Amino acid sequence: MIDTSKLTLPSLFYSTVKNHADSTSVVFVGEKNYTYKEMGNDVDLLATMLLDMGIKKGDKVAILSTNMPNWGVAFFAIFAAGATAVPILPDFHEKEIRAILEHSEAKTIFVSEGLYKNINSDVSELVEHIISIEKFAIIPKKTETKDLKTLESSLPATKNKIIPVHVEEEDLASIIYTSGTTGNSKGVMLTHKNLAWTAQQSASLYQVRSNDRFLSVLPLSHTLENTVGFLLGIKYGASIYYLRKPPVASVLLPALKQVKPTIMLTVPLIMEKIFRAKIYPEFQKSTVTRSLYAFPPTRKLLHKIAAKKLLKTFGGEIKFYGIGGAKLDPTVERFLFEGNFPYAIGYGLTETSPLLAGAVGKNRRIGSTGIAMEGVKLRIGNADPVTGEGEIQAKGENVMRGYYKAPDITKEVFTDDGWFKTGDRGTFDKNKRLFIKGRIKTMIVGASGENIYPEEIESVINKMRFVLESLVVEKKGKLVAMIHLNMEEIEKNFKNIKSEAKQYISEKSDEILKEIQKKVNTEVNKFSKIQKVEHQPEPFEKTPTKKIKRFLYH
Repeated sequence: MIDTSKLTLPSLFYSTVKNHADSTSVVFVGEKNYTYKEMGNDVDLLATMLLDMGIKKGDKVAILSTNMPNWGVAFFAIFAAGATAVPILPDFHEKEIRAILEHSEAKTIFVSEGLYKNINSDVSELVEHIISIEKFAIIPKKTETKDLKTLESSLPATKNKIIPVHVEEEDLASIIYTSGTTGNSKGVMLTHKNLAWTAQQSASLYQVRSNDRFLSVLPLSHTLENTVGFLLGIKYGASIYYLRKPPVASVLLPALKQVKPTIMLTVPLIMEKIFRAKIYPEFQKSTVTRSLYAFPPTRKLLHKIAAKKLLKTFGGEIKFYGIGGAKLDPTVERFLFEGNFPYAIGYGLTETSPLLAGAVGKNRRIGSTGIAMEGVKLRIGNADPVTGEGEIQAKGENVMRGYYKAPDITKEVFTDDGWFKTGDRGTFDKNKRLFIKGRIKTMIVGASGENIYPEEIESVINKMRFVLESLVVEKKGKLVAMIHLNMEEIEKNFKNIKSEAKQYISEKSDEILKEIQKKVNTEVNKFSKIQKVEHQPEPFEKTPTKKIKRFLYH
């Protein structure tokens, strides 16, 4: 029997199987219903299969798969067998996958058919078993991708009575390899208590109900989606819907219409793209609308009208649109805030399971990540006596055990009195709302010792017309802004010119860049002024969680 009073993942899961047996659990949009009772049965069968294969308590089992109902089944079956899950981001390339399997010493890997090509024969030698996640079929070594369709399920017909294996709150549940913007991937060790406690405490920011419908668009192997978009939903018996294809507009729009989600989690890039490509150009398309938009009372009215339309596009029933993983552009947030769109901002790191603070409802202020989640303590380390800025440090049951096989790096990220150093610089207002200035590692020290935060300059650049995204870096002692322009919008704006006049468009882009530089420099402090602008013709390369890989552009 499972002790449901304990903060473990089997306890979280089996409580829901018991209390919400007939509710829809995890399903593909528009496909056959799948109840928690059915999911519980499949988890038991798969855990039995893992035990029969020789998986023992504490063994590592990896998951390399796109989002699907069986991802969740595999995840909970690993815990029911007493093992530790190693979720791998689907965007990781072959070398990274090999390094993770080698470092984690995973015995078995679940893999989806579309990603099987990334498990070459060299990689397959590292693990004892490869399992198709679609069919739960053991894949014989050296099987060709084309032959995966012919495999049959390896699930036992009946489950043994020896499961689930007893696990403690402090047992290691998951090792998550981060996809850092600095290029170094570390294995974050999260315990059962870290994850179950965070799912439980998230309710202090927003209460999920059993009739809620989640639409999942972020990878399940990312901590934000894993804890807040998956474990939190399952804890309260909600339904979670997945897409069979990547969430491009042609796939996402019909799904939103069909599911009418009440809860969604995304990274800032998604809403920023919608705003810059569809919403903002509408406000700028004529002299009249530009004038109306420049006047705050009418701007608020325009925001309300546009946000109402946007809500309808999202299915009309969204109550919680969570944004996390990176800083949201203040211009985009102002649109959401003034438009009364039900957005929320979350702040945290993989190392904190991930949630530390949240801005929801009345706690929202533009530019703030809100208040600490109940049970989490936050402080500012080595605060500047004038600005109050310093490193954000955290304490709570959600803070990781450490980095796997890296005691020295683990020691570096904790203070002598046991607080976790986030590496983010921030400050509190009088209402204990947290404001983040930027990553300490990306901070540029000016000629006279000033702290320059590239993220703050980028947020000014990104609100300029025709800008899709930007990156501010230091090159040869100069502040350089690399800007990716919305060429489609520029061409549309100058459509009266002849189609062959590409030279003109190029010249116009140079003019726009210079104009952006001029405008930005009137809005930033004197030591944050851009000294050079560069056109970035292609979108910046990003991590699987859509953060720009800064280390590639220095």
